[in-house]
Amino acid sequence: MTRRILLSHLSLMLLVLIALEVPFGFIYARSELTRFSNTAELGAVTLAVVCEDKLEHGRASDLPEIARTYAQRTGSSVVVTDHNGTVLTDTDTDTGTVGRNISSEPDIATALRNRTATGTRDDPVSDSDILFATVPGTSDNTVSCVVRTLSSLASLNQKVHATWVALAVTGLGVLAAVALIGFALARSITRPLRALERATAQLADGRLTNPPATDRGPPELRRLAASFTSTATRLQHLLHSQRAFASEASHQLKTPLTALRLRLENFEPHLTPCAQHSLNEAIGEVGRLSRMVQGLLALARLENSAITPEVIDLDTVVADRAAIWTAFAGEQRVDITVAGTKAGQVWAVPGALEQIIDNLLSNALRASPPGTTITLATATPPTDGGRKQPMAELHVTDEGPGMTETDRQRAFDRFWRAADAHHDGTGLGLSMVQRLTRASGGEVTLNAAPHGGLDAVVQLRPAQAARARSNAAALQKIAPLRSPNTASNRPRSERISGRPR
Repeated sequence: MTRRILLSHLSLMLLVLIALEVPFGFIYARSELTRFSNTAELGAVTLAVVCEDKLEHGRASDLPEIARTYAQRTGSSVVVTDHNGTVLTDTDTDTGTVGRNISSEPDIATALRNRTATGTRDDPVSDSDILFATVPGTSDNTVSCVVRTLSSLASLNQKVHATWVALAVTGLGVLAAVALIGFALARSITRPLRALERATAQLADGRLTNPPATDRGPPELRRLAASFTSTATRLQHLLHSQRAFASEASHQLKTPLTALRLRLENFEPHLTPCAQHSLNEAIGEVGRLSRMVQGLLALARLENSAITPEVIDLDTVVADRAAIWTAFAGEQRVDITVAGTKAGQVWAVPGALEQIIDNLLSNALRASPPGTTITLATATPPTDGGRKQPMAELHVTDEGPGMTETDRQRAFDRFWRAADAHHDGTGLGLSMVQRLTRASGGEVTLNAAPHGGLDAVVQLRPAQAARARSNAAALQKIAPLRSPNTASNRPRSERISGRPR
C-alpha cells in the first residue's frame, strides 16, 4: 500500500510537471528563435540600406569591407548581390560565388521582387541549422541590391538545450521532494495498517499479545483498530470458552456414559433371555455414543489448537500401526499387508499419522469380508521435471464392496454414513482424517480400488526432498559396490499374518 500511495503521488506530480514544463519549453524555444530571427532581419535591413547607399553613390568597392565588418561583428556570413542577382561580395570565401548569378535561388528571387525572406535551412558544411535573412535594398521602390545574412543556430540550440536540461533537473528535484514527502505520508498512513496486520497474525496464532493502537493514524483507521480490538477480544473469549468446554466435557461426559454402560450390564443376570438382544443393542448404542463423544471432542481440540507440522518417519509409523492392528484383523480373519517403496520422512502434525492410519484401518476392517487383505502401501511419485515437489503417498486399500462416486464425495462429511451401512461407526472417522491431513499440509482422497474395494490415498509433503534426491543420486553411484544379497537391496514388501503376534 505504501508503494501504491507513493506511485499515485509521483504519477500526479509527473503529469503536472509535464503539463507545465513541456509547453513552457516549446514556447521558450519558439520565442528565442523568433527573437533571434527578428534581430537578424533587422541587422540585414540596416546593412541593405547601407549597401544601397554605397551603390547609389558609385562606391561599390566599399561593399566587401562593409560586409566583412558586419560579419565579424555578428558572427554571420553576408552575401550582397546587385539588382540582377549577381553576387557582388561574399564573406564566405570558400563558396566562391562572387560574380555568379544566384537570382534563381528562392530567397534571392523573393527579395528581387521587393519582399523579405526569412527562414531556416540545413548547412551541409557545418551539419547544423542556419537562419537566413534576405532583404532587398530599395530606392524609390526599385531594388538596387539584395543582402543575405546567414547565422548559425548552434548557439541558440545550445541555449534551448540547456533550458530543457534545467527544466528536467528541476522536475527531478520536485519529484524527489514529492517522493520523500509522499513516502513519509504513506508510512504514517500505513503504520496503523501494519499494526493491524501484525495483530491479525497474532490472533491467527491463537493469542493477541499486542493489540493495535487506537490513538494513531487517520480517524477511519482509529475506528477500525478499535473495532478490531473489540472483535479480537470477543473472539479470544469465545475461543477460551470453547477450549475450556472441550477439555472439561471429556471428563464430564465420560463418567455418566461409563456409569450407564455398567448399569445396563448389571441388568444382564436379571433379564429373561428374550430381552437379552435388546440389552445388547442398548449397550452397543451406549458404546457408539461414547465413541461419538470422543470423536467430537477430538475434532474440537483439533480445530481450536494452533499446531505446527513436524518431521515424522512415515515408514516407521506404518509398520508400527500395521503390527498393532494385526490382532484386531485376525479376529475377523483379515490379513494386513505392508508394501511399496520407502517414503521416508514427511511433514505431519504430531500424533496425526497414527490417528489417520487408525481411522482408515478401522473403516477398512469394517468393510472387509473374512479371508480378504488390507494393503498399506507407501510411494513417492516421480518429480515433475523439477517444477513441482512430489508428494509422499500412503494407500490404504481394502477388498470390500467399495463406494459409489456420490458416496466418496460425501464420505468426509461429519456424521455421514452409507445408506447400506450396518456397522456401529460414528461417521466422524473420515472427517477427522481429512482435517488431520490438511493440518499437516496434505490432502486425502477416496478412489475405487482396481480390483474392487476402496483405496484411501493420503498425500503428505516429504521432508528435505532436495537432500533426499541428492542422497539417492549418491547411492546410485555406489550401488555397484554393494553385494546383491544384502538386505538393503531386497524389495520392501512384507506380509503380516492375520494371527496375533
